[in-house]
Amino acid sequence: MNVIVVGAGIAGLSTAWSLVKAGHSVSIVEQGPIPNPLAASGDHHRIIRRAYGAAAGYGRLITEAYEAWDDMWADLGENHLDPRGFICISREEGDDAEQMRDGLAAGGFPFEMIEPSEAVARWPFLETGSFRYAFFSPQGGALHCRKIAAGLAEWLRTNGANVYENSKATEVDAEAGRVVLESGDTMQADRIVVTAGAWVLKLFPELGGELTTYRTALAYVEPPAGLKAAWQAAPVILDVGGTTDGYMIPPSGGAGMKFGSGLHKVPTSDADWNRKPVAGEGEAIRNLFSPPIARIEEYRVTEVVTCAYTFTADEKFLAHEKGRCLVVSACSGHGYKFGAAVGRRVAASIGNGDVAGLKAWLRAETA
Repeated sequence: MNVIVVGAGIAGLSTAWSLVKAGHSVSIVEQGPIPNPLAASGDHHRIIRRAYGAAAGYGRLITEAYEAWDDMWADLGENHLDPRGFICISREEGDDAEQMRDGLAAGGFPFEMIEPSEAVARWPFLETGSFRYAFFSPQGGALHCRKIAAGLAEWLRTNGANVYENSKATEVDAEAGRVVLESGDTMQADRIVVTAGAWVLKLFPELGGELTTYRTALAYVEPPAGLKAAWQAAPVILDVGGTTDGYMIPPSGGAGMKFGSGLHKVPTSDADWNRKPVAGEGEAIRNLFSPPIARIEEYRVTEVVTCAYTFTADEKFLAHEKGRCLVVSACSGHGYKFGAAVGRRVAASIGNGDVAGLKAWLRAETA
């Protein structure tokens, strides 16, 4: 089968990888370079973790996600996962950290409860007296996104796929199986898979009732000199508790340390809106993390990276079939960790026609 994949973020690249392995003829088109730093999956690193709180189905699917990543590492000849585990810090009863702890317990997944004094002794960047407890789980870490994208693009070229960078798709004729590029060129296929992330609404505006686009930003920082060694050895911080909805990734894979918060996002109708950082934006993000991070003003912001991504109302993945086209939105804030598994599942549905099964899996209704 001749398949065009529109969008070369992690979902598109993984789908193309899986389709090639299944024997299909594949072309993948990307509006920018690969990796594209503006893509939802184009940042330096993303978290993989087992904890999902009430969304326990996604926690179970992490087993398949790890298997898919291992399959990919074997093909790429290099492992791009830093398995340093993760911690959560609870500051209020019932906060996200506590819900994640309860989800791990319900799923029977491993974690270690840590009293505040012991947590501060282990990780001296935490502020004494600012949190109720912490817990550590070994089943998590950081995926190195840009290295994965570059490796997949190289693998696809080596294995016979057509990889078109800087080739923006402006129209998808789902019934005819045709993609129109900004250059005016057209491409024809038996099937089209659209994994365009935050740009999907420009191609399928009718999905505006199901998908909302957000613009956010991430702050890269340099920690205080006396805490650099502690951060180098630290787990990923999945949640800092309270209402911050904040996570932190220590230096990993050659990339710097990152702060991100769900509080720092703005809905927008345009994925290209306001993609340049605003003055003081990095410091505003950084300051959300005190408490429980001590000496927050000593963390020097080195870079601010903007990001656009889509959410469904229930924060689950979306699949939408129209004619010869399958639209997959797997970037709802937590999509990256499932990237390799999503690609395998999407490719399988193209081969066997079981889109209903794909939708159930994407919504974690089946394990």
